[in-house]
Amino acid sequence: MLLEFLGYGARIGPGLLLVVLCFWLTRGDRDPLLRIVLLILGFVLIRDAMTPAGFWTFGVVGGTVPWLRFTDDAAVLLVFGASTLLITGSVLRWAPDLRSLVRWGDLRPSTVALGLGGGVLAAAPVLLLSLAWPLEERGGQVAATLLPALLFLALAGNLAEEVLFRGFLQGRLERTFSPTRSAVLSGVLFATCHAFLASTVTDVGWPLLVFTLLEGLICAYLRLRRGLTPAVLAHGTAIFLLASGLL
Repeated sequence: MLLEFLGYGARIGPGLLLVVLCFWLTRGDRDPLLRIVLLILGFVLIRDAMTPAGFWTFGVVGGTVPWLRFTDDAAVLLVFGASTLLITGSVLRWAPDLRSLVRWGDLRPSTVALGLGGGVLAAAPVLLLSLAWPLEERGGQVAATLLPALLFLALAGNLAEEVLFRGFLQGRLERTFSPTRSAVLSGVLFATCHAFLASTVTDVGWPLLVFTLLEGLICAYLRLRRGLTPAVLAHGTAIFLLASGLL
């Protein structure tokens, strides 16, 4: 595992150094938009580089239905999840102007149910369409012992992504546009930031963009109505359902 992470770090290190340098050079800017964009670029680099590093795998069946599987090493999943939480917490702690853009919402049962339902809604079209193909053709079975680590990564990793897109970005866009337009723009930009993953890093193509557009719009709507908490739950639930091989 150590060698895998060293190789991964060497792959993303130069790009992250440039992102950090740009972030430092923008210090003092009263408008946080550029720093938000830089953080998103850094996240996209970290996320997309997981593919050539072998930490996750994408595919498509029938030319229309995408599938996703993560590494079967639970320790790797736990390290990724914990590292993502640490980085996200550090950004929130040391960037108060960005932190002020985040509207968390609450953890009432209705909010949790709304988030879980949003995740099911986002994953349902892919899962229902994929039933036409055997599980072996869309990633194969996932060991039951791996599911807790996979759930942790799905929630922790997508907490970071939701903080970026629905916390920082959507919050900043609401200073310029209406809340509804900001939500739609957040969802569309979210899908757009998967373009390289869909068309260059993998060969999944437009089905991945359609899924991320639906997922992004659902999460943006949840953030608009009830805050970031249900958006995080929806995103994490959708990814867990797609990657768990339970259907």
